[in-house]
Amino acid sequence: MKMPERTPPLAAPLGIFGGTFDPVHLGHLRLAEEAADSLGLARIRWIPAGQPAHRALENKPPQVTAAHRLAMVRLAIAGNARFELDPAEVEADRPSYTVTTLERLRQADAYGAEQPLVLLVGADAFAGLPDWHRWEELFELAHIAVAHRPGFPIDADSLPPLLADCYRQRHRASPAALGESPAGGIVTFAMTQLAVSATQIRTLLANGRSPRYLLPDAVIAYIQSTLLYSSR
Repeated sequence: MKMPERTPPLAAPLGIFGGTFDPVHLGHLRLAEEAADSLGLARIRWIPAGQPAHRALENKPPQVTAAHRLAMVRLAIAGNARFELDPAEVEADRPSYTVTTLERLRQADAYGAEQPLVLLVGADAFAGLPDWHRWEELFELAHIAVAHRPGFPIDADSLPPLLADCYRQRHRASPAALGESPAGGIVTFAMTQLAVSATQIRTLLANGRSPRYLLPDAVIAYIQSTLLYSSR
């Protein structure tokens, strides 16, 4: 009697971390590091947005060029074997949307259809998900992992109604579920809260104040050498 063929296990989940990174700071780095540990991710793929579509709609373009933002992320993640840089959105001459980025990654010459992908977002960004371009299609392309403050888990009742229903249907209690399918689930994880933001850092730099201990030293050196964010 012929035994049924065993379905090969899926690869370890891959984290996807996109953003403007204007500039990349220690809060970004800590989120990615804790996501990798908490969710059992093999790697984190950092994807700076070249032309962030949401910033264009708000008429708030990034303060520095995409090339500078890419360079700063490259410096920030150097030396971490679990972090890798994807420059494709910076190199593309078009607005950056998360759904189209994930579609690109699903191409056969990238990760294909079976690789579990995990989109990393903060709790505030997740609450605004219904405003994202083609947001419901994200779940066809990736899982979503939501970082929240310790002791303050995601409350479905506080989410917009459409997103609340989606959260209740797709929430998975264990990160192990991320490796069981390529996409479609929602998991949450608590991360160390660092009171740091890109807006705060840009204000410090514009006023000639030190950003030390908010940014990696290599990024500080790059900003100083290029006079980024300076009002002078």
